Amino acid sequence: MADTEWEEAEHGRWIIICSDAVGETAEAVVSAALRQFEARPARIKRFSHIAGGREIREAVREAAERRTFVAYTFAQPELTEMMIGEAAAHGVSAVDIMGPVISAISGTFHNPPLARSGLEGRLNEAYFRRVEAMEFAVKYDDGRDSRGIGLAEIVLIGVSRTSKTPLSIYLAHKGYKVANYPLTPEVQAPLELFQIPSRRIFGLTMELESILKIRTERLRSLGLHADADYAAAHRVVEEFTYAEELMRRIGCKVIDVSDKSIEETAGLIIDFIR
Repeated sequence: MADTEWEEAEHGRWIIICSDAVGETAEAVVSAALRQFEARPARIKRFSHIAGGREIREAVREAAERRTFVAYTFAQPELTEMMIGEAAAHGVSAVDIMGPVISAISGTFHNPPLARSGLEGRLNEAYFRRVEAMEFAVKYDDGRDSRGIGLAEIVLIGVSRTSKTPLSIYLAHKGYKVANYPLTPEVQAPLELFQIPSRRIFGLTMELESILKIRTERLRSLGLHADADYAAAHRVVEEFTYAEELMRRIGCKVIDVSDKSIEETAGLIIDFIR
């Protein structure tokens, strides 16, 4: 490996996260920003629960060694001042993730911030709601118990490999109770799908080529023959025809997930139910 390539691998593909709490907010923002680039993904290192200058100096020193920047979220103004000073001393770029937004809110509504670290990580009602929603999603995943359809806030339906399970888990992390049910022509759809408001049901569909590719790769990963009926075009068309007719009868919103990320699809669903 050439020296320049080694330096890039060692230094240029790291991002340092600093927080006086867990650091999830900063990492989420950085990860979202990274998805806008085609370059190799960077590795993220967190410095969490920072309480003073020692941890800040350590984080900035590592950022300088790796020739990268620091993204930080501090509730305490003195920690922000330390970070700015330390970063300037080492020639490191430091990005305040939440500061400008907090300042804008405070200035607009004439209300000072609480300046308490870790508020997003407290064991509050929202936290326990997410835990309950995650347990719900696991319990009523993949049509294991159709009674979950009547209890769910969001119901996902679609043929196999249309991202129902990962979408359910993602929405559960947002605090929504989600049940998902696979549609196959051989199995009669549960009555619960016709007994709840259609606005709570979302049909997931996908382009034929996309789902054929996904199913073929799935078979290969399981060590099965790629020419099985599961990944055959005629079988997928049969399933889609059945699913489309059922979604039409239910009157639910249908979302094509072919070129959408889990986050994008979840955003559409959340916007719709709100």
